[in-house]
Amino acid sequence: MIIFASRTGNVRSIVQKLGLPAKDLAEVEKMDEPYLLFTYTDGLGSVPPIVDQFMTANFDLCKGIIVSGNRNFGHAFFGRAGDLLAAQYGIPLIEKVEMRGTPANYEAITDYYYSIWKEASI
Repeated sequence: MIIFASRTGNVRSIVQKLGLPAKDLAEVEKMDEPYLLFTYTDGLGSVPPIVDQFMTANFDLCKGIIVSGNRNFGHAFFGRAGDLLAAQYGIPLIEKVEMRGTPANYEAITDYYYSIWKEASI
């Protein structure tokens, strides 16, 4: 499962292209199964408040973080929300995606997704 937060529509567009099971974070309160988090970066490298609240309650089942951003804000701020969440919770940062991403981003996300669920079924 991918739990995602999308402000501009970029993350939602990528999630739809991936074709993997997904839910909008705004529709989820408490997780009872493992998931990947896909979030955007707010402002100049901040974690969106809705994502921060969600992770406080659900970090224990998160198996990886994917983050979108825009390189126009500078290297230090690109996808920084993912860096912050990964460091805070000790969760792997899987991919930083710019805008609507590339086929290489989609492949990396899909490969990681299937590797996690393959391990869980062993």
